[in-house]
Amino acid sequence: MFLYSLLRWIINALILMVITYFVPGVVVASFYYALVIVIVLGLINALIRPLIILLTLPINIMSLGLFTFVINALMFWLAASVLDGFVVFDFWSAFLGALIYAVLSTAVSYIDTKATD
Repeated sequence: MFLYSLLRWIINALILMVITYFVPGVVVASFYYALVIVIVLGLINALIRPLIILLTLPINIMSLGLFTFVINALMFWLAASVLDGFVVFDFWSAFLGALIYAVLSTAVSYIDTKATD
């Protein structure tokens, strides 16, 4: 179990490094920083994101859940503003980076779930 968590953490850091090649406005200083960024993103998504989603629930309902993409981008941007080795230039870079990160991270989790069954 611990090995799977460690492997998923490393794969998510690799995903973040891949994002820097596809999204020109996202910069990660090194793989070490990517490992730290993944932890910070996990903490932000576990602690702050649920509160923001709850506060913006009317907007999220009116947009049929599409406002969640904006919240994900803002959480991605927040992580960049907290850490030194992680830079996101503008909102659209954060939006695209968060979207790619979420899709690839979900795919890795899905593959991991299927592999352990």
